[in-house]
Amino acid sequence: MPKLIYSAIASLDGYFEDEAGNFDWAAPDGEVHAFINDLERPIGTYLYGRRMYETMVFWEGVSTGTDQPAVIRDFAEIWRAAEKIVYSRTLQSVSSARTRLERDLDPDAVRRLKQISKADITIGGAELAGQALALGLVDECQLFLGPIVVGGGKRALPDTIRAQLELLDERRFRNGVVHLRYRVSV
Repeated sequence: MPKLIYSAIASLDGYFEDEAGNFDWAAPDGEVHAFINDLERPIGTYLYGRRMYETMVFWEGVSTGTDQPAVIRDFAEIWRAAEKIVYSRTLQSVSSARTRLERDLDPDAVRRLKQISKADITIGGAELAGQALALGLVDECQLFLGPIVVGGGKRALPDTIRAQLELLDERRFRNGVVHLRYRVSV
C-alpha cells in the first residue's frame, strides 16, 4: 500500500520558518534539490494546507524553458504531474491544474486515498502534517535539517505530537544539510 510521507526542510533547531515567517534560508542548493526531485518523482498526490499550497503553487507558472536550471525545470514538471489536495477553510478556489479543495482533513478519506493510490502521497505544511501525525495517518517523516539555528518560528513538528520513529536512511550533503528518513511506528 502507498505511504503517506511528511517531508519538510527545517533548521537544526526544528523550525520550518523563522519568527518573521521567512524560510529563504531553507532554499536547497542544486545537489539537495536534485535529491528532492528524485524523492518527489514517484509521488502521485500532494496534500497541502493553505499556506503551503500558496507557496508551492509557484511551480504551476514557473518557466520550464532552458533559461531555468535543470533541477528547477525537473521539479516543475514533477509538481505539475501530481494530483494536489488543498485543505483550507478560508481559500475560495485553487489556481493550479489537477488540484481540488477540501475544507477539512478527513482521516477516513485519507485512508481511502492510501488504499486506492498507485503511488505514495506526501503531506506538506507543519500544521496539516501535525494533524495527520496525531491521527496516525503518516507512515514516514523525511526531514532535511539545514545548518542554521533560527531561534524560533513555526515548528516543523508540533510540540503536542508524540511518535516513535525508526531511522530508515540518512544522507549528508556538501552544504551541511542532512536528510533523515524515519518510519513512524504505531
